[in-house]
Amino acid sequence: MKPGLFRHLTIAAAAITMAVGVSNSDAKAADPIKIGSFLAVTGGASFLGDPEKKTLEMYVNKINADGGVIGRKLELILYDDQGNPANTVPFVKRLINDDKVDILLAGSTTGSTMAAIPFVEKAGIPFISFGGAGVITSPVKKWVFKTPHTDTLAVQKIFTDMKARGISKVGLLSGSGGFDKSCRKQVQTLAPGSGMTVVADETHGKGDTDMTPQITKIKGTAGVQAFMYCGFGAATSIVAKNYKQLGASMPHYQTHGSASKSFIKNAEGGAEGVRLPAAALVVVDALPASHPQKKVAGAYKAMYESKTGDSISSFGGHAYDGLMIAVEAIKRAGSTDKAKVLAEIEKTSNFIGADGIYNLSASDHLGLDEASFVMVEVRNGDWKMLK
Repeated sequence: MKPGLFRHLTIAAAAITMAVGVSNSDAKAADPIKIGSFLAVTGGASFLGDPEKKTLEMYVNKINADGGVIGRKLELILYDDQGNPANTVPFVKRLINDDKVDILLAGSTTGSTMAAIPFVEKAGIPFISFGGAGVITSPVKKWVFKTPHTDTLAVQKIFTDMKARGISKVGLLSGSGGFDKSCRKQVQTLAPGSGMTVVADETHGKGDTDMTPQITKIKGTAGVQAFMYCGFGAATSIVAKNYKQLGASMPHYQTHGSASKSFIKNAEGGAEGVRLPAAALVVVDALPASHPQKKVAGAYKAMYESKTGDSISSFGGHAYDGLMIAVEAIKRAGSTDKAKVLAEIEKTSNFIGADGIYNLSASDHLGLDEASFVMVEVRNGDWKMLK
């Protein structure tokens, strides 16, 4: 593959492979800064990867039109792993060994991210993940960062909201994916210290299309006051739809894994009343003018929606924040030397992104706290900011 060309590779049986190059054709231009990515552009997690891909392409083009970074153009090399860790491994090897990328901005899912980490650590290359689970950066891994809020922060925010409503007994349903399992573990771990009791704990399998049996068990559990779902993707809408069909009336909570309009649309009315923690970007129009993210998130929304015709989600914001953190680190480093870029990423302080305000360090490769979440509720088919 030659840098500097716009290219779409052939469709393989396991996954669609795409490489997108953006660079200056001027022969005198410096070598491009290579950004490697593997995302769930298609498949069951495409609601994550598609806005991430569009965001990276859009802003790489914008940055290059504005002159590039440290006098060099950016080149995005992107593969579609469909959110399948089995597809991730050959792609991450190719990005590191063949494409020789300078940094990785990738990993739509926790599973794909975790599959890539051993190769990232061995190669010693900065990697900013878009995966959700806290296990990605806790414990800290030298070369690995992430931009999405963790399942830990989400559970804490949900429990805070439940307590304010006088809720202390929760019925939990979880999926079988990496994020789902990690979220379930956080619920079980954090519940006692938060004054909460998990009175029902059900799971469903990958690809299940009817969670009625599990929800029925939870609904019938003595003392249960609220229902919570740990998962993402198509299952979030199925759960909401089944919940409505069963006529359940107790408060219904999901996580930031459901923070997209596709969740609301595909639930076919079942999402009404669902509460979840989300990045401020999701309700940027409702933010007060004094909110520190108002300007950045508003500008991102305007550009994304005008360029793509799609509604924003927090997932595209993850990619925006990761790219901008990387760009600023490269500028401060004055080069793409991997150790220098790593050190500068760790110096990121009060960086205002679309999805949060980041303060990174050698001991914190996430840099977000619970305050960077807002609680939202689905009302009349849209997001309503609560606090």
